[in-house]
Amino acid sequence: MSPVIDADSHVLEPADLWERYLEPRYRDRAIRIVETDGVEQLIMGGEVVMAGNLVGLGGVHLDRTSMFTGGLRYQDGCPPASYDPAARVALYEEWGVDAGLVFPTIGILPFPAQDQELVSAYCRAYNRWQADFSAATGGRAMAVAHLNLADLGEAITELEWCIDAGFKAVFLPPEPIGARRPGDAHFDPLWRRCAEAGLPVCLHVVVRFGGAAVPYAAWHLSGAGMTFGFALGAPGQILPALSTLVLDGVFERVPDLKVLCVEAGCGWAAHLMDRLDEKWSVLGALSPAPLAEKPSHYLARNVWYVAEPEERTIGAMLELVGEDRILWGSDYPHIDSTLDAPRLIRAGLADLTPARRRAVLGDNAAALLGLPVAPSTANPANASERP
Repeated sequence: MSPVIDADSHVLEPADLWERYLEPRYRDRAIRIVETDGVEQLIMGGEVVMAGNLVGLGGVHLDRTSMFTGGLRYQDGCPPASYDPAARVALYEEWGVDAGLVFPTIGILPFPAQDQELVSAYCRAYNRWQADFSAATGGRAMAVAHLNLADLGEAITELEWCIDAGFKAVFLPPEPIGARRPGDAHFDPLWRRCAEAGLPVCLHVVVRFGGAAVPYAAWHLSGAGMTFGFALGAPGQILPALSTLVLDGVFERVPDLKVLCVEAGCGWAAHLMDRLDEKWSVLGALSPAPLAEKPSHYLARNVWYVAEPEERTIGAMLELVGEDRILWGSDYPHIDSTLDAPRLIRAGLADLTPARRRAVLGDNAAALLGLPVAPSTANPANASERP
């Protein structure tokens, strides 16, 4: 049987992770959750970066209509499989899933940038905890490297540690890094090393309307609501970030670099190809970098996409973007995800050919990540629609 691979899931980090894993000289500034006057606060570098409703960082197992009214805390939003390796394996078995890429949650939030040595230490601490978490699942929870891109030398050094530790991908925030876009030639040494190691760089959504998603911020702040924020914020970040990678010429300079677009769906992929090609055909000479091919060439060659479980356009994207380009992800255990994701994706793929079902459910991820992944021994009753 082909593997089934969840290409977008998360941990909910133990609140004391950074106090336990940071090097001793940084521990007085560890990321931590404290409670003041009954309100939880997430502290990074001595700054309050979130206050109240930290339960909403998780919550897949909770009633969304009441989770913010009952005095629930961060830990209440953390189902066991979000932080306990044995529970994650049990969840995979229940779902009929062989393995999953695992991204941070607290760690995906922007770190305060005043002290780059501290930011790098935060990344190292997270990576070492994630390596332990992954190892305790037998490698089924596949670790994604968290690097401080504002310090390129340190990022490359840490990447080497992560490669040696068996990490399968690299997290890339979909926004500028200081004054530089991620397609700036400054970052080419890092991208070349990722390409050499076969690690895809994952453009994963960050929960905020900063960076590339600033144009949506006014709408969000006007009270448009959580549906607006989660629906529009994700592509609002990924589309501009991916477009600049293409137009800045990074795929010309690093032709083997692999980029995976995570948590924004896939239905926009063909539209972006057409849109960039159309404008490039008349304005390409004014682009930041010369391109030998039209933008869709690089999108088809260098980029993969993670579909949401209920997208209706997966079949069309397989036709228009490429049969090997589409993966799926659950986004477990975040507030906008569902425990029903594996059943929903299987149901959504039911009308496709068996080969295309296998491709989306796991074959494409296995090829992208340089696996094989051995099929699990999940109860067939829980995985009756495994390919």
